[in-house]
Amino acid sequence: MAILVLDHVQIAIPENQEDAARKFYIDLLGFEEVDKPLVLKERGGLWLRAGTVNLHLGADERFQPALKAHPAFLCDDLSSSKKALAAGGYPVQHDAHLNGYDRFFTADPWGNRIELMSRTT
Repeated sequence: MAILVLDHVQIAIPENQEDAARKFYIDLLGFEEVDKPLVLKERGGLWLRAGTVNLHLGADERFQPALKAHPAFLCDDLSSSKKALAAGGYPVQHDAHLNGYDRFFTADPWGNRIELMSRTT
């Protein structure tokens, strides 16, 4: 067996928070919503895509934020992302350069840790 590629990442969100998720992940981070299969729609949550990145937001009645584990999204304009998140009241923390990348951490509306990165030139 060989792993070929990462198909998607799933992040938990509280139940009935899809509209707030759209405001953060679509309006601020630039994802687009993808239709979930009918058999999965009743579970709540959202499926999102940005380029080749697939992100699934799963509604969880026992939700607890991921404070350490996190996805890291490579962005084309880190500065604009940082400004938009700060203007929206989201944290911008641990701004740093690491191994050819500029990066910072933020959190979604429920405290899930998110890393945003861009390659340095």
